[in-house]
Amino acid sequence: NDREFSDTINWVVQALFYGEEQGLTKDLKQCQNYTNNLALYDVSDLDFLNAVYCVGNYGEIFDSSPNDRGMNQINNGTGMLYAVPTGNIARDTTMGPDAGSSTLTKIRKEGSLNCGVIVPDNFAGNVRGSDKLVGMGVDYCRTLAAAIFIGDSEEVNLFTFTETDHSSFVALANGTIDVLVGGRVQQKYDFESPSSLGGGLHFSTPYYYGNEYAKEDVSFYSLATREDDVQFASFVNCI
Repeated sequence: NDREFSDTINWVVQALFYGEEQGLTKDLKQCQNYTNNLALYDVSDLDFLNAVYCVGNYGEIFDSSPNDRGMNQINNGTGMLYAVPTGNIARDTTMGPDAGSSTLTKIRKEGSLNCGVIVPDNFAGNVRGSDKLVGMGVDYCRTLAAAIFIGDSEEVNLFTFTETDHSSFVALANGTIDVLVGGRVQQKYDFESPSSLGGGLHFSTPYYYGNEYAKEDVSFYSLATREDDVQFASFVNCI
């Protein structure tokens, strides 16, 4: 029942994996000590790479040669993406059309998914015909619709928002859209509940990483949902 603490643990673990993948190691010169003034910081202000600089990356903690770790290796062959096991897909374990989710109930009742897509500030094309990162976002919207409406990927309304316009997060929080695709994961929305939102947000496993240097604020993109519907957030993450 403590989503913020759960998010904190997840960010720390991901930082350990990321540190090894990017060659970042224990470095006490870069280890920031918050102990004396910890009360002055919100969770969203913390630098989770401290987990690496102060203790070590995943490989250092594992303390073994990568060749001796079996499946417990960073996936360098195909990047940082990992396929989460979903069980036996040949077995029907559906708990009903809405699976206890108020958001899924609303979407199926209205007959379409409202999906927000982030586009560049200078975007002037047709979002449905886009490629690259925007097109990937549209495809994720259609994939979600297909999962919700038993194969009908066209039951989706697309709403576009620009990269620098944070109204996309407001639209997600107030229910204008059900899910937001193509936005950078931001700690302040994962951990805090700004008054403009009225509630926290949940970010799925990243599906795309930016090309910045490891020691900078690397961008990673995921699907965002409202935090008050854990069932729907889990559903989106599994898709």
